[in-house]
Amino acid sequence: MLDRLIDISPNLEIEAILILVVLIALEAVLSADNAIALASIASGLEDLKLQRQALNVGLLVAYILRISLIFAATWVIQFWQFEVAGALYLLWLVFSYFSSSEAEDDGHQGPQFSSLWQAIPLIALTDLAFSLDSVTTAIAVSDRLWLVIMGGTIGVITLRFMAGLFIRWLKEYTHLEDAGYLTVGLVGLRLLVRAIDTDIVPPQWMLVSTIAIIFVWGFSKRNPDISLEDEEMGR
Repeated sequence: MLDRLIDISPNLEIEAILILVVLIALEAVLSADNAIALASIASGLEDLKLQRQALNVGLLVAYILRISLIFAATWVIQFWQFEVAGALYLLWLVFSYFSSSEAEDDGHQGPQFSSLWQAIPLIALTDLAFSLDSVTTAIAVSDRLWLVIMGGTIGVITLRFMAGLFIRWLKEYTHLEDAGYLTVGLVGLRLLVRAIDTDIVPPQWMLVSTIAIIFVWGFSKRNPDISLEDEEMGR
């Protein structure tokens, strides 16, 4: 479909715009599970202001790492060890979440932090692990570095706003955090399979469809205990 649109494009400017739209759409689709993972990590800080600061600083660091990854992508994809490391990190996050003790009073079951600077490295590393999938997908769509960088930049900005929304929604919906970590596990497994043999990797549409179904379940039950005060704080 993209190739057809590019073929009928009357000039390079329209072609670049079409590719950029596709890259932004890919970032948006691939960022939903990333956003909920980052929101869950940030929720490990008790204060809402600290949660926002952790996302802001963490994603700034993540953006620098993501741009570095884009520049090094042609080199990185030659080494399967990077994808294995990213996959194992994401799977470790999932294991840590589901093997942790019961949720705290606020319903949060993920990692807890006593300071802002404990959360920031985890946010940056988590986005970097997800970027191994999104950046390599973007490079496959276009070999124009400036387009991939622009798509990644818009993707990080979108990710910040999505993560902010998910911080609120994690308190509102009972199964949403579980659903988020299940999708993180899927991305980790996909990275691991791709490192083993790219020919057996399920198509992207199958991953997106499965994630969509899991998120439908995640939003299926609203937490009856949420207070009006919590809703106001999340706005």
